[in-house]
Order: sequence, then structure tokens, then C-alpha cells
Amino acid sequence: MSETPKKLHIKTYGCQMNVYDSERMAEAMGAKGYELTDDPAQADMVLLNTCHIREKAAEKVYSDLGRLKPFKDAKPDLKIGVAGCVAQAEGEEIRRRMPLVDLVVGSQNYHRLPDMVQAVERGEKPVDTEFPLEDKFDHLPSRPQAARPTAFLTVQEGCDKFCAFCVVPYTRGAEISRPGGKVLTEAQKLVDKGVREITLLGQNVNGYHGEGPDGDWGLARLVRELAKIDGLERIRYTTSHPNDMDDALIAAHAEERKLMPYLHLPVQSGSDRILKAMNRKHTAEDYLRLIEKIRAARPDMMLSGDFIVGFPGETDQDFADTMELIRAVNYGAAFSFKYSPRPGTPAADRKDVVPAEVADARLQELQALVTLQQRSAQEGMVGREVGVLFEKPGRLEGQWVGKSDYLQAVHVRGEGLRPGILARVRITGTAPNSLAGELVADF
Repeated sequence: MSETPKKLHIKTYGCQMNVYDSERMAEAMGAKGYELTDDPAQADMVLLNTCHIREKAAEKVYSDLGRLKPFKDAKPDLKIGVAGCVAQAEGEEIRRRMPLVDLVVGSQNYHRLPDMVQAVERGEKPVDTEFPLEDKFDHLPSRPQAARPTAFLTVQEGCDKFCAFCVVPYTRGAEISRPGGKVLTEAQKLVDKGVREITLLGQNVNGYHGEGPDGDWGLARLVRELAKIDGLERIRYTTSHPNDMDDALIAAHAEERKLMPYLHLPVQSGSDRILKAMNRKHTAEDYLRLIEKIRAARPDMMLSGDFIVGFPGETDQDFADTMELIRAVNYGAAFSFKYSPRPGTPAADRKDVVPAEVADARLQELQALVTLQQRSAQEGMVGREVGVLFEKPGRLEGQWVGKSDYLQAVHVRGEGLRPGILARVRITGTAPNSLAGELVADF
């Protein structure tokens, strides 16, 4: 008689890297007999895979841990773990403040989860936040059958940029790149299991420099090698830094049809004074000239960016400079945030704090402009033909939803559609966050 599988519930906070990490944690625990559940009440183990980027991130984790106490009271054998960047930053403090936590594992150590669970079963409460010497990817099980036609693939971790507002160098460590051969092997296995689009992930992904069989590979070389894999139809990558957007990568966008015409390239501010205070090591003009080069190579490139308003010392003129840059670039999408101090970062010690009401007003004004640009980009798609990779059924009868070349959600009605179908679609209409289309031809 087979043993009843144990249930694992994972709550994922933050970025796409954390989504990928949660998948790999689930796979590591799946090899030890755990199955995923969406219901923490049914779980034998609950993992919070945390993010440390936003304001009061740690306090939100402690609040969520408090909500797990009734589950622990009802099931004393329930194992509760904290993983990810808050775990990396807080370590033993999590156990001290929350005795119900059984294990704490940092973002570079989750390959050790099964051993840590065994330690919990022996009555220990392990904390592992040291940066390991071994490559965690070498110790994770093979990825199982793909459940969807798209997948994330981490190729680079950590960051050496030390932007004044950012905790990533402290929680993810120095930049490391996975060897090119290992990336290609994992990508081939994903494609063999039905994946048709891969998004390469890294905290500074275009800073990738992995060991290749014939020397150092940059991201452009990695993309070109991945593009040789039969059955892999689309390649994307995120998140990038302007200073690592080299000519080879720009040329790859011009020449490699599998590299999609959507680029997330954060700038954070349009003010040189603020960019210097942020330690970004580029100017607004540098960024704008880079955008010109990218669009010259790939005229249909759709750009998205990140913006922080209310950074310490930001004046009305600094904010006006940011708005001017946004108008000049004309983004298809953007992510914008009000500055929040992260403990341990240089900017957190600054005293020239922008009043909350001023930062709030600036954020609303910036988001209104970005929304207009996004709507314009959506409306500009009407009448165009694009590729759409279908992923799942829509809400309406006979409707399917997929992503365009430009990462936009597209709704289409059509016979025979299923996950993994890549078809040409004519865009016929827009909604606030999606497009409507019709199939151009049989697929």
C-alpha cells in the first residue's frame, strides 16, 4: 500500500525569480513525496518564499506567519519555513520573533530543503543563510513534465551594481552566472517536455557572463545558442541594467527572430542628479541614446521600465526631468513605485526625505502618463498581425488566451486551439489590460 503524499503549500512574494525559485523548491520537495496544495489548512508544510524589495517587507512576512498560528495549533506537526530574501536578511531573527517557524533558508540554499526538513523531524530548527560554495542547481532534481508552454530559467543571480536604494546585493549576493552548457541542457529538457517560450532570469540578466566551451559567453551568445534548439520558438529575458546593454545584445535583437521585441530596461529616474545619488552610473542622456540604438536595430521594440518617485532629495525639477524622459521614450508599459527606505542601504540614512503627500502626488501624475502611453500602445496594435502563443482557455466559450510577441495578453476564439499553439493573429480590439484578435490562418 503506497504512502499518502504529504501536502506542501508555498506562498510566493515578489519577482519572477521568486516564482522560479518556488517551482524549484516544489520540485525538490516533490522528490521527497510532497505534493502542492493551494490550501494551507490541508498542508503538512507551509513555505513562505519572501521578497525584501518593498517597504515593510519583513513586517508583512511576520504578519503572514501570525496568520499561520491557528493552523499550527490545529496541526502541531505542521512544518513552517521561511525562504527567500527576507530569510536571507533576517536569519535567526525570524525564529526569535516567531517560534512557530521550523526552518529558515536563504535564497541560495533551497537545494538543501529536504535535508533541513529531516533535521526538523529530528527536533532541530535549522537556519541556513550562508552563501554556499556549491552550485545549488547541481543539487536540484530534474524538472518534471511542463504544465504550460512557457517557463522561466534562471541564468544569473546577484548584483554588483549597489544602487543606493536596493537590497539585492545584500540578499542575493555578488553576481554569478551559470555555465552556458548547463543552461542549454536545462533549456533542452524544458523544450522536450513541451515548453516553447523561455524567459531567462537574473537580477542583472544582461550582465550574464557564463563559462562556455570556447570561453566566456555574454547574454547575446547565450541567446544565439539557445535559438538553435529545435522547438524553442521564443526567448525573452529580464531584468536588465542599461550599463550592460552591449552592442552584441542589441545586434542579437536585430538578427535573431526568436528573441522577442519586448525589453524591460529600468532607468528609475530622468534626473542626472538623482541618478547619481542612486549610484546608477549612467545619465538620462546615456539612457536615451541607448534607446535610440535599440530602436534603430529593432524598430518595433516595445519598452517597459521602472521608476522610483520621491527618492530622498528629489525636487520638482528632478521629477519634471523624469516625466520628460518618459515622454521621450514612450513606454508600452512601466512599473512605478514611491521610494521606501530599505534598512542597510545607503539611501536609508538620508535625511532629505520627500514628504509623503508630495511623493504620492508625483506617483499619481507619473502613473497617469504611463497609463496614457500604455493605452496608446494597445490601440496602435489594432489592425496589426502578431504571433500569439496560447496558454489557457479564456472566460468565454471557445475563447483562448495567449501572449503576443510584445508580451500583451490576447483573447481569441478559434477551433482546435490548445496550450502551446503559436499562431498568427490579427488584433481587432483593445481592453484596459488585453487585446482581442482573430486567427489569420490555420496553424
